[in-house]
Amino acid sequence: MFQRIFSFFLVIIFFVFCAFTIDSNFKKEQLKSSHVKQAYAEKWSSLKTQLNQLNVDTNSFNIFIRIFKKEAILELWAKSSKDTCFKLFNTYDICASSGDLGPKRKQGDGQVPEGFYEISVFNPYSSYYLSLGINYPNQSDRIISGKGDLGGDIMIHGNCVTIGCIPITDDKIKEVYTLAVEAHSKGQAKIQVHSFPAKME
Repeated sequence: MFQRIFSFFLVIIFFVFCAFTIDSNFKKEQLKSSHVKQAYAEKWSSLKTQLNQLNVDTNSFNIFIRIFKKEAILELWAKSSKDTCFKLFNTYDICASSGDLGPKRKQGDGQVPEGFYEISVFNPYSSYYLSLGINYPNQSDRIISGKGDLGGDIMIHGNCVTIGCIPITDDKIKEVYTLAVEAHSKGQAKIQVHSFPAKME
């Protein structure tokens, strides 16, 4: 019995160590990019100050992103990992748009997806300075849209051009990308991104 318990704890310790190593390696790999290095150099100090002002633990925090298409804004929320409720950290203007209100249903329709997603790609070498990809199409999109090419590669990125993505300028993507890297490297496995046609208030 003792040997089983001991073996169990060894397995737990192994997985915790692996998770720590993966997260540490993730940030290390990201910082190999000159754009990520520049983003950290320019933004991380002031971002930490803002997090502290919200009483968010900079050593262990989560973020959450909301997009409102009609208002052309991206909200970034943050909380300490141990807390339950997110606090609004900042609101960023979406500087260009394509398509209309309504969900994305196929490749080439120019639509920005609507629904519940998560960050699935960190691209430190993006043609649009830095980019965060969402997991469109999700299961709901596949069920509703049926067969056919639903498209993909939907990104929150820099610059100010788009065909179905969410551009917020090079300056602002530096902030969002840095916070996403920090949150992910400190244990947030899934960064949620909720995209709405408009505010429902």
